[in-house]
Amino acid sequence: MAWKSNAKSGQIMAGGYGQGNESSQLSDPTDLIIDKESDSLIICDKNNRRVVRWPRQGNSSGQTIISNIDCWGLMMDDEEFLYVSDWEKMVVRRWQIEERNGTIVSGGNGEGNHVNQLNSPGFIFVDRNHSVYVSDWKNHRVMKWMKGAREGIVVAGGEGNGNDLGQLSYPQGVVVDQLGTVYVADWGNNRVMCWPEGAKNGSIIVGGNGNGKQANQLSRPQ
Repeated sequence: MAWKSNAKSGQIMAGGYGQGNESSQLSDPTDLIIDKESDSLIICDKNNRRVVRWPRQGNSSGQTIISNIDCWGLMMDDEEFLYVSDWEKMVVRRWQIEERNGTIVSGGNGEGNHVNQLNSPGFIFVDRNHSVYVSDWKNHRVMKWMKGAREGIVVAGGEGNGNDLGQLSYPQGVVVDQLGTVYVADWGNNRVMCWPEGAKNGSIIVGGNGNGKQANQLSRPQ
């Protein structure tokens, strides 16, 4: 859906024909990005195990650009490389558009909690140095993999599942600013955390007052 500022209703940009696996359908989409070069949406169509491209100008169907992938998160860098997390294979891959096989840039050493492993990677972020940040969902941490690295660095959480300021609980969306500060949606704790570069603990910047719909609460932020 696309919503203009102050609009009361939105416009369907992709899907809208019920749940299914036809080219006009989606099934549990989890993430999307805008490809400005082609003026299209790139969508992680999770239950259909594919990544699809959907032109923004009125097309009623999409094109599969990556198939047979258990995708969750998407990101594109300044060189038009596409990054996709695969939560079943425990990897993040970098793809050139139309490429058949991607390159592993994070994980790839099986399921686990060592610094060269991931456990159900979710959302991702790529900075201007092409370092990849991964919400390592079941490890309750955010990992940073520098370009070409064989192992990652814990930049948020990593102290088990919990609600202390050094912990996360099933982290989801992640964004990193130019100072290296990590902002992460702490799904299980109903809060958004801010983690300065090199810090052992983060700080709560949104929520943290239980699961609810009051102005000071969040409910499973992603």
